[in-house]
Amino acid sequence: MILHTEITGQGQAIVLIHGLFGSYENLGVIARALAGQWQVINLDMRNHGRSDWHDSMSYALMAEDVKETLDHLGLEQVILLGHSMGGKIAMEFALRYPERVSKLILADISPVQNRPRHLEILSALDGIDLSNLQSRQQADQQLALVITETGVRQFLLKSLYKDGDQFRWRFNVKALIANYSQLLEAPPSKGPYSGPTLFIKGAESDYLLPEHQSLIQQLFPHSKAKVIMGTGHWLHAEKPVAFAKIVTDFLLS
Repeated sequence: MILHTEITGQGQAIVLIHGLFGSYENLGVIARALAGQWQVINLDMRNHGRSDWHDSMSYALMAEDVKETLDHLGLEQVILLGHSMGGKIAMEFALRYPERVSKLILADISPVQNRPRHLEILSALDGIDLSNLQSRQQADQQLALVITETGVRQFLLKSLYKDGDQFRWRFNVKALIANYSQLLEAPPSKGPYSGPTLFIKGAESDYLLPEHQSLIQQLFPHSKAKVIMGTGHWLHAEKPVAFAKIVTDFLLS
């Protein structure tokens, strides 16, 4: 699948890959920070944003989507940056095609199987009857019955849009539910990817833990880690300036 892309800047190409329920717009802050020195290829993954929908959604398939898109753009080698689910896609691509990745940046994610954290969100999204939805406020009120965090609801509602008289989600709720167990899995390829790799951890997040270190070293032997204090899983949104500086320093090193 050739993915929807938003391309800015000039120079060496860096590809940005968003997380679950996201779109290219979620990494817009880092895209703008990098576009002065690099060509930024910001992707919408399958079943997200403006890319096509599909019933299947494994990390192997999504890594192939990235390859097909890069081939379409004529890009032989790129830097990859992925957050959360996007980080696992970036890992899988780098482990499959190490010669095509000059540097790898992984935001708050490990190459391990994750526990199911999104079941209530998926259920809440599935419970909204879009055919009878009158406003975004009404959608927010329905989500609030299950999702108490205002920030999470606001993030999800960024993907709610009006098509004529009908509200629609930019992500494919049915496909995300059907494939959710696969999205929890570890990237299947065993690599290794021996290029320079940076893991960036949100200090208050538990997606990246000390017990993952031995597997990380096995798959990504030339990796190092940075921690952003006072942030959780959404570290790039919570502290964008600090995140952009860490990324830029790594790219220029």
